[in-house]
Amino acid sequence: MRVTFLGTGTAMPTADRHQTGILLEGDEQPLLVDCGAGSLHRLARTNVGYEGVSSVLLTHHHLDHVSDLMALLKARWLAGEEHLEVVGPTGTKELVDGLLDVHDYLDGRVDLTVREVGPHEFSVAGFEVEGFEVRHSLPCLAYKFDGAFAFSGDSEAFAGLAEFAEGAAVLAHDCSFPDGVDVDNHPTPSELGRALSGHEIGRVYLTHLYPHTTGEHEAMLSSIAEHYDGDVRFAEDMLSLTIE
Repeated sequence: MRVTFLGTGTAMPTADRHQTGILLEGDEQPLLVDCGAGSLHRLARTNVGYEGVSSVLLTHHHLDHVSDLMALLKARWLAGEEHLEVVGPTGTKELVDGLLDVHDYLDGRVDLTVREVGPHEFSVAGFEVEGFEVRHSLPCLAYKFDGAFAFSGDSEAFAGLAEFAEGAAVLAHDCSFPDGVDVDNHPTPSELGRALSGHEIGRVYLTHLYPHTTGEHEAMLSSIAEHYDGDVRFAEDMLSLTIE
Protein backbone atom coordinates (compact mmCIF):
# COMPACT_ATOMS: atom_id res chain seq x y z
CA MET A 1 0.00 0.00 0.00
CA ARG A 2 1.25 3.47 -0.86
CA VAL A 3 0.03 6.39 1.24
CA THR A 4 0.38 9.99 0.05
CA PHE A 5 -0.62 12.90 2.27
CA LEU A 6 -2.18 15.37 -0.15
CA GLY A 7 -3.23 17.80 2.56
CA THR A 8 -2.21 17.96 6.22
CA GLY A 9 -3.81 21.28 7.12
CA THR A 10 -7.18 22.47 8.35
CA ALA A 11 -9.94 24.98 7.83
CA MET A 12 -7.16 27.57 8.34
CA PRO A 13 -4.73 26.34 5.67
CA THR A 14 -1.18 27.64 5.35
CA ALA A 15 0.94 28.09 2.24
CA ASP A 16 2.48 24.64 2.64
CA ARG A 17 -0.48 22.75 4.12
CA HIS A 18 -3.68 22.29 2.14
CA GLN A 19 -6.84 20.89 3.69
CA THR A 20 -7.28 17.18 4.43
CA GLY A 21 -6.81 14.58 1.72
CA ILE A 22 -4.98 11.25 1.66
CA LEU A 23 -4.37 9.13 -1.44
CA LEU A 24 -4.15 5.36 -0.98
CA GLU A 25 -2.83 3.10 -3.72
CA GLY A 26 -3.20 -0.67 -3.36
CA ASP A 27 -3.57 -3.70 -5.58
CA GLU A 28 -6.72 -2.45 -7.30
CA GLN A 29 -8.02 1.12 -7.57
CA PRO A 30 -6.67 4.29 -5.92
CA LEU A 31 -8.78 5.67 -3.08
CA LEU A 32 -9.05 9.29 -1.98
CA VAL A 33 -9.77 9.66 1.75
CA ASP A 34 -11.37 13.06 2.38
CA CYS A 35 -11.39 15.80 -0.22
CA GLY A 36 -10.66 19.17 1.34
CA ALA A 37 -9.64 22.29 -0.55
CA GLY A 38 -6.41 21.71 -2.46
CA SER A 39 -6.93 17.98 -2.91
CA LEU A 40 -7.58 18.38 -6.62
CA HIS A 41 -4.37 20.34 -7.19
CA ARG A 42 -2.35 17.92 -5.10
CA LEU A 43 -3.80 14.98 -7.05
CA ALA A 44 -2.64 16.65 -10.25
CA ARG A 45 0.93 16.34 -8.93
CA THR A 46 0.67 12.56 -8.53
CA ASN A 47 0.91 9.81 -11.13
CA VAL A 48 -2.70 8.90 -10.33
CA GLY A 49 -4.17 12.34 -11.02
CA TYR A 50 -7.82 13.20 -10.54
CA GLU A 51 -8.54 11.10 -13.62
CA GLY A 52 -7.46 8.00 -11.71
CA VAL A 53 -9.59 8.54 -8.60
CA SER A 54 -13.05 7.06 -9.00
CA SER A 55 -13.71 6.43 -5.28
CA VAL A 56 -13.76 8.91 -2.39
CA LEU A 57 -14.17 7.90 1.25
CA LEU A 58 -15.21 10.66 3.68
CA THR A 59 -14.53 10.64 7.42
CA HIS A 60 -17.13 13.37 8.05
CA HIS A 61 -18.80 16.34 6.43
CA HIS A 62 -16.99 19.44 7.68
CA LEU A 63 -16.14 21.80 4.84
CA ASP A 64 -12.37 21.32 5.07
CA HIS A 65 -12.88 17.60 4.34
CA VAL A 66 -15.39 17.82 1.48
CA SER A 67 -14.92 21.19 -0.24
CA ASP A 68 -13.20 19.78 -3.37
CA LEU A 69 -15.79 17.04 -3.89
CA MET A 70 -17.79 18.84 -6.59
CA ALA A 71 -14.56 20.14 -8.11
CA LEU A 72 -13.37 16.54 -8.43
CA LEU A 73 -16.64 15.48 -10.03
CA LYS A 74 -16.42 18.34 -12.54
CA ALA A 75 -12.76 17.69 -13.37
CA ARG A 76 -13.47 14.01 -13.98
CA TRP A 77 -16.43 14.86 -16.22
CA LEU A 78 -14.35 17.31 -18.26
CA ALA A 79 -11.56 14.73 -18.53
CA GLY A 80 -14.02 12.22 -20.01
CA GLU A 81 -14.19 9.97 -16.93
CA GLU A 82 -17.62 8.41 -16.44
CA HIS A 83 -17.80 7.22 -12.83
CA LEU A 84 -17.45 8.52 -9.28
CA GLU A 85 -18.25 6.69 -6.05
CA VAL A 86 -18.64 8.63 -2.79
CA VAL A 87 -18.65 6.66 0.46
CA GLY A 88 -19.05 8.10 3.93
CA PRO A 89 -20.93 8.13 7.23
CA THR A 90 -24.66 8.64 7.67
CA GLY A 91 -25.77 11.81 5.92
CA THR A 92 -23.38 11.47 2.98
CA LYS A 93 -26.22 11.03 0.47
CA GLU A 94 -27.96 14.12 1.84
CA LEU A 95 -24.69 16.04 1.57
CA VAL A 96 -24.09 15.03 -2.05
CA ASP A 97 -27.72 15.67 -3.02
CA GLY A 98 -27.51 19.13 -1.47
CA LEU A 99 -24.29 19.96 -3.32
CA LEU A 100 -25.87 18.88 -6.60
CA ASP A 101 -28.92 21.04 -5.87
CA VAL A 102 -26.56 24.03 -5.69
CA HIS A 103 -24.42 22.94 -8.64
CA ASP A 104 -27.28 21.47 -10.63
CA TYR A 105 -25.45 21.64 -13.96
CA LEU A 106 -23.21 18.80 -12.68
CA ASP A 107 -26.13 16.48 -11.98
CA GLY A 108 -26.00 13.50 -14.33
CA ARG A 109 -22.60 14.38 -15.83
CA VAL A 110 -21.04 11.20 -14.45
CA ASP A 111 -22.39 7.90 -13.15
CA LEU A 112 -22.43 8.89 -9.46
CA THR A 113 -23.02 6.37 -6.70
CA VAL A 114 -23.24 7.21 -3.00
CA ARG A 115 -22.91 4.67 -0.20
CA GLU A 116 -23.21 5.21 3.53
CA VAL A 117 -21.14 3.20 6.01
CA GLY A 118 -20.68 3.04 9.76
CA PRO A 119 -18.51 1.53 12.50
CA HIS A 120 -18.20 -1.83 10.79
CA GLU A 121 -16.23 -3.64 8.10
CA PHE A 122 -16.75 -2.88 4.41
CA SER A 123 -14.83 -2.79 1.13
CA VAL A 124 -14.08 0.14 -1.15
CA ALA A 125 -11.70 0.39 -4.14
CA GLY A 126 -10.27 -3.03 -3.29
CA PHE A 127 -9.38 -2.09 0.29
CA GLU A 128 -10.78 -3.96 3.28
CA VAL A 129 -11.82 -1.19 5.65
CA GLU A 130 -12.97 -1.10 9.25
CA GLY A 131 -14.79 1.96 10.53
CA PHE A 132 -14.74 3.24 14.10
CA GLU A 133 -16.83 6.04 15.61
CA VAL A 134 -14.70 8.83 17.06
CA ARG A 135 -15.26 11.97 19.15
CA HIS A 136 -15.83 15.10 17.11
CA SER A 137 -18.42 17.86 16.78
CA LEU A 138 -20.03 16.04 13.84
CA PRO A 139 -20.46 12.29 13.40
CA CYS A 140 -17.04 11.12 12.24
CA LEU A 141 -15.42 7.79 11.49
CA ALA A 142 -11.82 6.66 11.83
CA TYR A 143 -10.76 4.01 9.34
CA LYS A 144 -8.26 1.16 9.22
CA PHE A 145 -7.24 -0.10 5.78
CA ASP A 146 -6.16 -3.73 5.27
CA GLY A 147 -5.18 -3.75 8.94
CA ALA A 148 -2.06 -1.74 8.06
CA PHE A 149 -2.92 1.97 7.83
CA ALA A 150 -5.22 3.78 10.25
CA PHE A 151 -6.54 7.33 10.01
CA SER A 152 -8.23 9.03 12.96
CA GLY A 153 -10.20 11.57 10.96
CA ASP A 154 -10.94 14.57 13.18
CA SER A 155 -11.16 13.41 16.78
CA GLU A 156 -10.18 13.88 20.35
CA ALA A 157 -7.52 11.43 21.47
CA PHE A 158 -8.90 8.60 23.59
CA ALA A 159 -7.98 5.04 24.54
CA GLY A 160 -10.63 3.42 22.35
CA LEU A 161 -9.22 5.03 19.22
CA ALA A 162 -5.69 3.96 20.14
CA GLU A 163 -6.95 0.41 20.67
CA PHE A 164 -8.61 0.55 17.25
CA ALA A 165 -5.26 1.47 15.66
CA GLU A 166 -3.33 -1.17 17.63
CA GLY A 167 -1.04 -3.20 15.39
CA ALA A 168 -1.22 -0.85 12.41
CA ALA A 169 2.06 -0.15 10.64
CA VAL A 170 1.10 3.53 10.34
CA LEU A 171 -1.42 5.70 12.16
CA ALA A 172 -2.20 9.21 10.91
CA HIS A 173 -3.72 11.06 13.86
CA ASP A 174 -5.24 14.51 14.29
CA CYS A 175 -2.99 16.71 16.45
CA SER A 176 -4.44 20.11 15.67
CA PHE A 177 -2.96 22.34 18.38
CA PRO A 178 0.02 22.55 20.73
CA ASP A 179 -0.39 22.23 24.47
CA GLY A 180 -1.83 25.30 26.12
CA VAL A 181 -4.63 25.81 23.58
CA ASP A 182 -8.09 25.27 25.06
CA VAL A 183 -9.82 23.14 22.44
CA ASP A 184 -12.59 20.56 22.14
CA ASN A 185 -13.03 17.91 19.45
CA HIS A 186 -9.29 17.81 18.64
CA PRO A 187 -6.32 16.63 20.73
CA THR A 188 -3.28 18.38 22.07
CA PRO A 189 0.06 16.50 22.10
CA SER A 190 -0.14 15.65 25.80
CA GLU A 191 -3.64 14.23 25.36
CA LEU A 192 -2.51 12.21 22.36
CA GLY A 193 0.55 10.87 24.16
CA ARG A 194 -1.54 9.70 27.10
CA ALA A 195 -4.05 7.97 24.79
CA LEU A 196 -1.31 6.17 22.84
CA SER A 197 0.60 5.07 25.94
CA GLY A 198 1.07 1.30 26.08
CA HIS A 199 -0.13 0.68 22.52
CA GLU A 200 1.91 -0.94 19.77
CA ILE A 201 1.78 1.06 16.53
CA GLY A 202 4.56 1.03 13.94
CA ARG A 203 4.70 4.76 13.34
CA VAL A 204 2.46 7.73 14.09
CA TYR A 205 2.14 10.74 11.78
CA LEU A 206 0.63 13.93 13.15
CA THR A 207 -1.74 15.68 10.77
CA HIS A 208 -4.63 18.19 10.67
CA LEU A 209 -2.25 20.89 11.84
CA TYR A 210 -3.54 24.40 12.52
CA PRO A 211 -1.23 27.42 12.02
CA HIS A 212 -0.88 27.47 15.82
CA THR A 213 1.51 24.48 15.52
CA THR A 214 4.05 26.41 13.42
CA GLY A 215 7.33 26.58 15.31
CA GLU A 216 6.01 24.21 17.98
CA HIS A 217 6.95 20.86 16.45
CA GLU A 218 9.81 19.98 18.80
CA ALA A 219 7.77 20.91 21.86
CA MET A 220 4.81 18.89 20.60
CA LEU A 221 6.95 15.80 20.02
CA SER A 222 8.45 16.20 23.49
CA SER A 223 4.99 16.38 25.05
CA ILE A 224 3.95 13.17 23.33
CA ALA A 225 7.20 11.45 24.31
CA GLU A 226 6.50 12.10 27.99
CA HIS A 227 3.76 9.46 27.73
CA TYR A 228 4.40 7.45 24.56
CA ASP A 229 7.79 6.13 23.44
CA GLY A 230 6.85 5.12 19.88
CA ASP A 231 8.00 6.60 16.56
CA VAL A 232 6.11 9.89 16.06
CA ARG A 233 6.64 12.27 13.15
CA PHE A 234 4.90 15.19 11.47
CA ALA A 235 3.11 14.55 8.20
CA GLU A 236 3.78 16.99 5.36
CA ASP A 237 1.85 17.68 2.17
CA MET A 238 2.98 15.29 -0.60
CA LEU A 239 4.82 13.01 1.84
CA SER A 240 4.53 9.53 0.36
CA LEU A 241 5.33 6.24 2.06
CA THR A 242 5.00 2.55 1.24
CA ILE A 243 3.59 0.04 3.71
CA GLU A 244 4.61 -3.52 2.90
